[in-house]
Amino acid sequence: MSRILVTGGAGFIGSHIVDAYIEAGHEVMVLDNFHAGVRENLNAAAALVELDIRSPELEVVMREFRPEVVNHLAAQIDVRLSVEDPMFDADVNIIGGINLLENCIKVETRKFIFASTGGAIYGEPKTLPADEQTEPNPKCHYATSKLGFEHYIKLYKALYGMNYTILRYPNVYGPRQRPDGEAGVCSILTGIMLQGKTPTLYGHGTPLRDYVYAGDIARANVLALDHGDGTCVNTGSGRGVSVRELFDTLKDIIGFEGEPDLQPLRPGEIDQIYITGDRAKEVLGWEPQVSLREGLARTVAHIRSAAA
Repeated sequence: MSRILVTGGAGFIGSHIVDAYIEAGHEVMVLDNFHAGVRENLNAAAALVELDIRSPELEVVMREFRPEVVNHLAAQIDVRLSVEDPMFDADVNIIGGINLLENCIKVETRKFIFASTGGAIYGEPKTLPADEQTEPNPKCHYATSKLGFEHYIKLYKALYGMNYTILRYPNVYGPRQRPDGEAGVCSILTGIMLQGKTPTLYGHGTPLRDYVYAGDIARANVLALDHGDGTCVNTGSGRGVSVRELFDTLKDIIGFEGEPDLQPLRPGEIDQIYITGDRAKEVLGWEPQVSLREGLARTVAHIRSAAA
C-alpha cells in the first residue's frame, strides 16, 4: 500500500483515478481548490485538503501527509483561456507545478505521476497516430505549459533522483465530465442534445480526435505506480474519430432528431490529432478496453441521471 496525493482529485479524471487507487487498497489524499472540481465526485475514503497548488501552505500539507507518490492532475486545462490569458495558464501549470515538485523533494516522494496531454503537445504532426518519438509542436499556450513542465519533471529526476512517469492523455471522456465545463466535447454535446438544442461542431465536423474512456485512463494510473519508470507514455487508442462521427453516435444513443451547426475551428484548436498506445501496452501492460459506443452510452446515462 502507498500513500498517494492526488492533485485535482475532485475533478473529472482525477476522481476516477482516486477511486481506482482506493479500490486497489492505497491511502489517498485529495488536494483540490474546487475551481473545476466537484465535491460530489469525492470518494468518501479519501482525505481532502482544499488548497491551490500555488499556495505556500502546500509545504505544511506535504510534510504532514508525506506522500510516497504524487499524482498531479490539477491544471488550467482550457485551450481558449490559455490563449486569452497566458500568464494565468503559466502561473498554474508551471509555477504551481514547480511548487509541488519542490515540496516532493522536501518530503522524499519516491514517484511523481503527471497528467500531460497527447492531444495538444504534438500539434498537427504529418504522420498519425503520433507516438512518443513525434516531435512536440504546441499550437497553444496550454500545450506549451504542459510540455515545459514535463522538462521540469525530468530535471528533478536528474538533479534529485525522483522517479516519474509522464502520461500523455488523449481526449478523455466519461461520467462526471461536466456538460457545462471548460473542455470535453463528449459531455458538452450530450448536454446540449439532451436539452433538444442545436450543437455546434467546430471545424465543420471533420476534426479527428482520440477518445479514451476515463475508467481506462484510471487503470493506466494504477499501473504507473509500479511501471513506466522514467518514461513518457501515450495513453491513446491509435484511432482518430471525427467530431461528426461522435455526434452521430450520440444522436443515435440519445434519440436526438436535429442536425448540428457547422462552424470553423477556433484559435488554438487543432484539426487532427490522435495518438498511439503501443508503448503503454509495452511498459505498463495497458490498453483501452471500453469501446467508444459503450463509453458514450455510460456518459449519456450519467448526465441524464444527474439532470433528473
